[in-house]
Amino acid sequence: MQAVTPQLIARDLFQSFRMGPRRIEVLRGISMEIAHGEAVFLCGASGAGKTTLLYTLAGLERPESGTVEFEGRLLYNESSASQARLRNRKMGFVFQGYFLLPELTALENVSLPAMIGAGSRSDAAKESLKAVGLAERMQHLPAELSGGEQQRVAIARALTNDPDIIFADEPTGNLDSKTGDAIVDLLLSVARERNKTLLVVTHDTRLAARGDRQLQIKDGVLQ
Repeated sequence: MQAVTPQLIARDLFQSFRMGPRRIEVLRGISMEIAHGEAVFLCGASGAGKTTLLYTLAGLERPESGTVEFEGRLLYNESSASQARLRNRKMGFVFQGYFLLPELTALENVSLPAMIGAGSRSDAAKESLKAVGLAERMQHLPAELSGGEQQRVAIARALTNDPDIIFADEPTGNLDSKTGDAIVDLLLSVARERNKTLLVVTHDTRLAARGDRQLQIKDGVLQ
C-alpha cells in the first residue's frame, strides 16, 4: 500500500527575535507533519512559541532557517505574491481578535476573501454563514453581534474560499468557557463534515484533548 504524503511538512524551523541587545530564540529546530483531514491542537504556555509556529506554518512569517512544504510546494521559495495567492485559495484563518471590519455586515465581512481572490461569491458567503448558524444575522454589523457570534462570522469567512486547511490562533481566547466550547465544537464539526485539515493554537489543554492529536510546545521545542 502506497504511503500517503502529509499535507504539511515542516523541517528544522528556527526563529528568533531581538529585544534590545538580547536575542530570544522562539523556535528551536521544530520538525512536524500534518496529514490531510487531521485536527491538530498545538498547546503551550504564553511565550512558548505556538503562535510564531502557526504563522510560520501558514506562510505568514518566514523562518530564519528550515522549510515548510504545503501540498508539495515549498512556501518560502515562492514570491510573496504567489504565497498570498496560495493562502487566499488554500488556507483559512481564524484569530483570537476576530478582525471583522466594523462598517461591514456579517455577509460583507465573510465575502471579503472571495472578493480578494477570484471575485465576488455571495452564495458561498451565505452558505458559510448558514453552516455556522448565522442565517438570521447576515445583515448585522459586528457591534450588533455577541463575541461568540463574531467568532462564528470569522469562521464563516475562513470557509468562504473552500480552503484545504484552517489555521486558528487562540479562537476561544476572548470568550467565556461555554461559548469557547461551542466554537471548538463548530470548528471540529465543520472540519470533519467538509474534510478540512485543522490546526488550532490554544493554551487550554482541556480543549486541545478534543483533537485527533495534541502537540505541546515548550521553550520553542515540541515535547
